[in-house]
Amino acid sequence: MNRLAVTVFAAAAASLGGCASPITVAERAIEARSSSDIVEDNRIVLEVNRIMADQRTIKASTEIYEQRLLVTGIFDDAALYDRFKRQVEGVRGVKRLYWHVATMSEAEQNRRSAELLGWADALALDTKVGANLIGTRGIADVNYRVAVDSFAAVYLIGRARSGEEKAKAIATAREVSGVKRVVDYVEVRP
Repeated sequence: MNRLAVTVFAAAAASLGGCASPITVAERAIEARSSSDIVEDNRIVLEVNRIMADQRTIKASTEIYEQRLLVTGIFDDAALYDRFKRQVEGVRGVKRLYWHVATMSEAEQNRRSAELLGWADALALDTKVGANLIGTRGIADVNYRVAVDSFAAVYLIGRARSGEEKAKAIATAREVSGVKRVVDYVEVRP
């Protein structure tokens, strides 16, 4: 791997904080993609994280694969939501934006608290789905990203080597207890 890629991985690990673990960044280094592709994904995520920092919000979460950016979250401030969305839409290099961010007042979130996952529960479900992908024969798990939102929807983004692998990945995600629906953003490309 070239020095630039290693530098970007280290910077991403240091600055992503809660958005990606160092293990995730390291795993990205062994994917079946070019290091320039991975570097570009990391640059985009860092820019979106900078936007969140500038807006002083952590109401959104990101995943990315081959410059296809997935954003999930719930904002209780419509003006902040609008500013954030406008700025994210302006991020250079995003080939496709999958926007799954909602606005919901704090009062509405409190009323619906029984049906909404908290951050820790969403992370636990995300971990279970990821572990299921890793443990399933015939799935190249490093080519997938998993995100879970507050509504227990699982988002799969990435690349499958065949239609059969894609179907297996989606079925594997669906079988995890607690998953309410699976949103498929997986492309098939050998």
